[in-house]
Amino acid sequence: MKGKTALYPGTFDPITNGHVDLVKRVSKIFDKVIVAVAAGVHKSPLLDLDQRHQLVKEALGGMKSVEVVTFDGLLVEEFKQRRVSVVIRGLRAVSDFEYELMIALMNRKLDPDFETVFLMPDEKYIYLHSSLVKEIYRLGGNIECLVPKVVFERLSQWNPS
Repeated sequence: MKGKTALYPGTFDPITNGHVDLVKRVSKIFDKVIVAVAAGVHKSPLLDLDQRHQLVKEALGGMKSVEVVTFDGLLVEEFKQRRVSVVIRGLRAVSDFEYELMIALMNRKLDPDFETVFLMPDEKYIYLHSSLVKEIYRLGGNIECLVPKVVFERLSQWNPS
């Protein structure tokens, strides 16, 4: 699929080592990867959009073919606006597939050109989910092995709420 651009959307609240792994995998397949940080107002984010955008940029800073943007609205509209080839979604378990399949089919209903590619993370990240990381952080647990160094350092400066 070289020569094409992939869009990898998510709230990235916070970005985890699993997200980074997926971006590395995607960048081996596509010439360009646009990581789109969603406003995610429906998810009660730990970090605001600007903080998440900055942390994602820093965590992925060494990857030349990766661009980090923000968006607010329907994913299908971002897909059209960016003129990308596919949207990337990570799958950790069968439960992820069921949810992601529904979303992919709905997006295809809204735009027949909408294509989704599902990728699995490295097996060492199969359990990793931003919601779990947030909960561990909020309860005062150590998330150092779960997130990129820049995220751990930044969050360590704040007190869990």
